[in-house]
Amino acid sequence: MSDSQSKETVEGTAANESAAVHANSSQHTNRRFVFREERFFLVLAVFIGIFAGLSVVCFRIAIERTRLGVLGSALSVSGARVILAPALAGLVIAVLVIHLFPGARGSGVNQTKAALYIYNGYIPFRTAIGKFITSALAIGSGHSLGPEDPSLQIGATLASVMGRKLSLSREKLRLIAPVGAAAGLAAAFNAPISAVLFVIEEVIGRWNAGVLGAVVLSAISSVVIVRSFLGSEPLFRVPPVSLVSPRELVAYALLGIVGGLAALVFTASICYLRPKLRALPSWTHYFQPAAAGLLIGCIGYLGAPQVMGAGYEFIDQAMHNQYTWQILGILAALKILATTLSFVSGTPGGMFAPTLFVGAMLGACVGVIERTFFPALTGSTATYALVGMGVLFAGFLRAPMTSVFMVLEVSGNYSIIIPVMVANTIAYLISRAFQPVPIFDVLTRQDGVELPSMEELREEQILRVEDAMRPYHAPVLGSTATVRYALERIRGSTEKLLLIREADGTLSSLPQATLQAVAQQDGNLMLDSLPHRPCPVLYPDNTIELALRRVHGHDILPVVNRANHRILEGVVSLENILETYRLMGGTEAVSMGAGSVEAPAVESG
Repeated sequence: MSDSQSKETVEGTAANESAAVHANSSQHTNRRFVFREERFFLVLAVFIGIFAGLSVVCFRIAIERTRLGVLGSALSVSGARVILAPALAGLVIAVLVIHLFPGARGSGVNQTKAALYIYNGYIPFRTAIGKFITSALAIGSGHSLGPEDPSLQIGATLASVMGRKLSLSREKLRLIAPVGAAAGLAAAFNAPISAVLFVIEEVIGRWNAGVLGAVVLSAISSVVIVRSFLGSEPLFRVPPVSLVSPRELVAYALLGIVGGLAALVFTASICYLRPKLRALPSWTHYFQPAAAGLLIGCIGYLGAPQVMGAGYEFIDQAMHNQYTWQILGILAALKILATTLSFVSGTPGGMFAPTLFVGAMLGACVGVIERTFFPALTGSTATYALVGMGVLFAGFLRAPMTSVFMVLEVSGNYSIIIPVMVANTIAYLISRAFQPVPIFDVLTRQDGVELPSMEELREEQILRVEDAMRPYHAPVLGSTATVRYALERIRGSTEKLLLIREADGTLSSLPQATLQAVAQQDGNLMLDSLPHRPCPVLYPDNTIELALRRVHGHDILPVVNRANHRILEGVVSLENILETYRLMGGTEAVSMGAGSVEAPAVESG
């Protein structure tokens, strides 16, 4: 080799080493940046919770001041005011929503999901202002809606604005809206566990340590702020609750059936009327909230003012056994009617509080009937009201996990977990059987938007490696075996790629063609002297998605037993994976997965 060639070789080697050092340094820098952003995101979640908590405090005060200013005190409300206040407020709300705050329409849950999955976490600040004003006016004037969903959207909007101002990465911007949503919902409901579960269960649909930590921190900090300003008292004065007799489970099962049927009626009425009203001429949209308010005012004037507004104080009264079972049943039916009218008219506000109201009335109704006709069963009305709240939450909003923990968190008593689980499960199954699409998904599809259905994702069949793997038709060769011995062992095998077990137990792959070629030159060479490639291993219970990520660059991957890695369960290839998707009808999954493994190199046939 000449001096010039040697110099070029040395320079080339130095350049390669420099590039490798630079690449390693860049990867290390990226990891440090990601780690710093993760820590900053957790700190930011606390501040999001603080600002969301402050905004919810102001929101609740605004609702109460509006109610006092528009309707007056509960003892001095005149008939004309009860009828006209929600109607006139509806006119003002319609003008504000149509001309100034179009993003304030609806409950706020789907809008937050859209920010996560469509708009990269972007929610304009105007949305929070509009939601605050219009929802406070609607709820305070007597429209049958609740503050929880608007609080969720207000918190999500504040988080989105803070994320944009701080120039977070796109991934963090997407997740910051649900973090704010959890803070807003926790502050409004004064229940951090339920808020965290609902956001993970119905908004994000997945979680990891970073996301869960941020959501928890924001929820806790917002609740601390609310309790600092408004006190630590829960929404309801819950009397002692318990499961007195196992025989009561029959009554709770009946409550689950009644609640499931009520949830179906509630859902069907909204799903039917909402598109009908939206299809009317645009000029009618100015009067729809007013007409809904007028009808609700008439209901209140005719003797059921309990259905106006959120109705928390009347839930409290139902828990303390202040109504007959006939009145409780009538209030539940009228609340479904009033909430349907308010929501389908486009009036901003949430469905959480009305759902809890209907559930509490139905639960208390079943409890009073049981005590009246079956005095031997001495369960308290409050217990049935609490379970009823969870029943409607599970059947109407279709958040089964949240519904269970919400009741436990509100009551602070885990002795009723069995009736809660029994009744909620029955209501959820009835709702799913007769209303396959959850209410939030129906609403988004009516709006022409296709957001991921969390319920469908939970129910989606998960394909695993064991569904795609095939038997390996050759012995696993030891790395110290000779080429000649290896050829004898694999005689008659159709495997194009052979598996070799190294001394440390790991597996490598070697093409059979290479083995045949080397055998013609020197059959005494050992396999570990031949160029072979280490193989990442899979387990039968791994998901197909994991296999797709690992199969890139490998013809086959070994599937080993979790208890003993020396037991080969089978092998899997890209062709096996794609064929499994095809057989299971996973066309979309194939297109997504094939893109991650360079699909152009795979023939469609």
